[in-house]
Amino acid sequence: MEKEIIYTSEAPAPIGPYSQAVKAGNTLYISGQIALDAESGDLINENITEETHAVMKNLEAVLRQAGYGFDNVAKCTIFIKDMGQFATINDAYGQYFKVNPPARETVEVSRLPKDVNVEISCIAVK
Repeated sequence: MEKEIIYTSEAPAPIGPYSQAVKAGNTLYISGQIALDAESGDLINENITEETHAVMKNLEAVLRQAGYGFDNVAKCTIFIKDMGQFATINDAYGQYFKVNPPARETVEVSRLPKDVNVEISCIAVK
């Protein structure tokens, strides 16, 4: 099976040796996204709600580039620095999955790239 590299300028460019997403067959694997503004490269992190929405908008841009949407997402992984912020992150995240939300795990970690508070990756299927 061949793989297709997905890239969009509407989401932050990778900051390491990885792709924004890889499509293999009908499955799309999206790398962890953080709250970077795609144009300026600035962090969007005034508060955890704003930061989570920025992450979700970056995921949405990659999904859209590949011809997918949030309704195609089968699984997400959320990495957070402080489990005490889980409820707030969950509220923002949940706005993108109102019906039939994907499978998910949430993991507290000691540190994330660029010292952000939340990173989310996902897998989508058509």
